[in-house]
Amino acid sequence: MGDDRKVARILLDRRGRTYAEEAGITLADRPAPLYQLLVLATLLSTRIRAGVAVAAARELFAARLRTPQAMEAASWQDRVDALGRGHYRRYDERTSTMLGTGARLCRERWRGDLRRLHREAGGEPAGLRRLLTEFPGIGPTGADIFLREAQVVWPDLRPFADRRALAGAKRLGLPGSAERLAALVAPADFGRLASALVRVALGEESAGEVTRAAAA
Repeated sequence: MGDDRKVARILLDRRGRTYAEEAGITLADRPAPLYQLLVLATLLSTRIRAGVAVAAARELFAARLRTPQAMEAASWQDRVDALGRGHYRRYDERTSTMLGTGARLCRERWRGDLRRLHREAGGEPAGLRRLLTEFPGIGPTGADIFLREAQVVWPDLRPFADRRALAGAKRLGLPGSAERLAALVAPADFGRLASALVRVALGEESAGEVTRAAAA
């Protein structure tokens, strides 16, 4: 356990930044940042590098498309252009359509406030997944991305580790369940650890370098 804690600490020091933070989202339990996280999860769901998805999210937000109202009001071409500036070109046209449709669903069903979705699901991951996958472009993987990042501000989700986070843990020789991984860090740090583990799984961080640093 001691060695595992050291590995987790080093990983947090090296890669302890969530994808939401990287996308410029100041995550909080408020409508705008939660919607921005939904946009990011939509972009991360496609078969494209995470860095490109993050860059595309930053471009959308720089274009002031930070709320469902603004996203829906923007023209389809404006959304395509912002995605293109983030080099999100392979899926830009389809994604622009999905973002517009999803913004309308968020506004009409949830009044632009995903805290309502959280309350309707009672904070239960299964219920949240079901409701999140009603958004176009959000499948099971996208829902898990959203929940993994949202646990930073929705403590009732903790500890939540998706398939990719657990794959990263396996590469590092760390425990294979969210509960056992959570024992390695402070509760408030678990969301950051989960994101860091995903970076290991995706090859953004070297498992070998982390384990060597822990053994030094």
